Amino acid sequence: MFGRLLVMASVRIAAPSGEVQRQGGAERKSLNGRVTAAPEQTTLTHLAGRQPMADLTLKYVNLELEENRQSHRTEEFGGSSLVLRRGQPFKLSLQLGAGGYDPANHRLVFQILLGQLYIQVPIAYSGPPVQPGWGAYCPAPSSASPQTLTVCLCTPASAPVGTYQVRLHVLSQFAHRVYSVGQFTLLCNPWCQDDAVYLPLESQREEYVLNDFGFLYMGTPGNIQSRPWSFDQYEADILESCMRLLQVSPQHQQNWKEDYLNRADPIYISRVVTAMINCEDDRGVLMGKWSGSYDNGVHPTKWSGSGDILRQWAKSNFVPVKYGQCWVFAAVMCTVMRVLGIPCRVVTNFNSAHDTNANLVIEEYYSIMGEKLPTSKDSIWNFHVWVESWMRRVDLGSVGYDGWQVLDPTPQERSQGIFRCGPAPVRAVRDKQLSMAYDVPFVYAEMNAEVHTFIVRDNESFQVDVDTGRVGALICTKAVGSSAPQDITANYKADKAPEPSVRSRSMARSPEPYALNRRSSDGVTVSLKFPHVPKVGHDICFTVVVANLTNNVKRLREHVNAQVKEYSNSPGDTFWEDHKHMQIGPYQTLEIPHQIREEMCAFLTEHSLVNLAVVMEGSQERVLAYEEFNLINPEILIEVQNEANVVEHKEQQAQLVFTNPYRVPIAGVLTVAGSGLLDSSIQIRILALQPGETMKKSISFTPQRKGIKMLHASLTLTNMSMVIRGFKTIRVQTL
Repeated sequence: MFGRLLVMASVRIAAPSGEVQRQGGAERKSLNGRVTAAPEQTTLTHLAGRQPMADLTLKYVNLELEENRQSHRTEEFGGSSLVLRRGQPFKLSLQLGAGGYDPANHRLVFQILLGQLYIQVPIAYSGPPVQPGWGAYCPAPSSASPQTLTVCLCTPASAPVGTYQVRLHVLSQFAHRVYSVGQFTLLCNPWCQDDAVYLPLESQREEYVLNDFGFLYMGTPGNIQSRPWSFDQYEADILESCMRLLQVSPQHQQNWKEDYLNRADPIYISRVVTAMINCEDDRGVLMGKWSGSYDNGVHPTKWSGSGDILRQWAKSNFVPVKYGQCWVFAAVMCTVMRVLGIPCRVVTNFNSAHDTNANLVIEEYYSIMGEKLPTSKDSIWNFHVWVESWMRRVDLGSVGYDGWQVLDPTPQERSQGIFRCGPAPVRAVRDKQLSMAYDVPFVYAEMNAEVHTFIVRDNESFQVDVDTGRVGALICTKAVGSSAPQDITANYKADKAPEPSVRSRSMARSPEPYALNRRSSDGVTVSLKFPHVPKVGHDICFTVVVANLTNNVKRLREHVNAQVKEYSNSPGDTFWEDHKHMQIGPYQTLEIPHQIREEMCAFLTEHSLVNLAVVMEGSQERVLAYEEFNLINPEILIEVQNEANVVEHKEQQAQLVFTNPYRVPIAGVLTVAGSGLLDSSIQIRILALQPGETMKKSISFTPQRKGIKMLHASLTLTNMSMVIRGFKTIRVQTL
């Protein structure tokens, strides 16, 4: 039987009782694809005839956790697990019994197992292996103490991702003993040039692999809202949950051997993970829901990090967590990919097309009263969130498509029979290479469809506009080392990039939402003008600007209509409207002010948007202008005492400040969390905060890890459907 070894920094091994039964000639498939037989008698007879000596035993193993974690950049995973990145060696120290190791009389062989697959790795005394691959060598043999042996184990840059068991076979003249040394979890390695996920810039590796927080961008191109998100990849049980995700996948359950071997390829891994984030075809992590009641789960807007979702899924024996929407699917996938060592970032496409008939045309219909009609099967989501991962595309036969790849775990369409999308090379989308794997046509349509707008009157449709720039108006991700969004639209749209003014205005959070000018064939133009971005708790003020470009007097009827909508659905019922008659002289411009009172908008939730449209109707004219916009939500301000001197393992103080902007009292639960700053979240009940009253709450936190961390807070209101958020990034220094 095997001597047992717990995975710790330095632990003793119980001596095995007697000789271990050899595995005879049994064959197993090895990790490098060849068939390998277990050690047989021929291995032992090689030593026959030499001077008999005491059997060699293994007393204990030092896994050198601290040194290995530091060199492999996995120290933040913590705990007692040995987490490594493939393609670079790691160190083990062996304490041997009896007279110690003698290369002339002993042979030491590591057996590295992934499930039931294994490879035999003999320890060489001649230095590092010449060829890349599995290997073991003694970097500096110690003549003074043959009982202590330091060994470096090498893994290939193309080794499968997974949790490996390590056994040590100790062969001497008359014995063959086997010891269980422990285990290690092997990840992809963006620092290794031979790895398919190699990322050249250190700043990008820190951002897209190591960083455990980020921002999700929502809203509209004219008013981007930043949602803080904690990826939580270093929190307790998250690494284990991500490894279990691979084990639970249908690919592993149906053919575990092929699955293990295919995990060498990040393309394969990414398709497995994309499918496993949703639960449409498997025991995936999240169940999606976009309408109706969320009472039997958690509303997607209330999630603020991946850790709670992944832990709940794993602890429930892989029951899908309720509920997710696109940004939740994408953020959880980003966590899993970063844990596995594959560079990943979350991307938002504003005005994302869902083109059901794949003709790259989205049709929208308005009534003559300005109401948007739910008559089209096509739709435009105000924003849609996916991820990009960095990898080589050796399957495409061209280095031109290496780099960022689109992966979308939100269940929309099937890819090879499964709800998943990607990896689709971003460059292939830009170059319109629609025959390229995987799912490039679907991604291309999401940002390149035309919008054809019609006015319907008396069951007759009149086309009033063709917009080629609205879909995919802005595509952005978190900038490296910053909390600001980075515009990456040009990566996707070489020929149809948004107008520079739109992008710059969006990124700068201009006080005026983007509104289109519309012109009829009869010389009347109409547009919407906003003096400032609408805010929660305030009236919505705007102006309709109508101009007569002819030398004739025009008699017009103005119809203005406001409908509430969710980002992924068609607008609902009208909640405000106004109608006027007017006369406009030759070459005259009129500005007509309007105001939607705050009490009429009180039902708007955190993710509600407003579809505002105006139709100018004359004897011949039918002119439409429209704008979909979100309201700026109030924010919680977080102030950290002595912010410039926050250090590891030293208690710090922070104050949370929030002023009620509503005209009614509010109540709710304030939750504060921060990966690497707080062991668990803090919850504070807010019983009543009067209009205009300011809340000030102090908390203490003790940083556990150095680097840039994020403290974030959310106030979930109980008397209205709203979550108010705030965040503070903190640089934690070494004590």
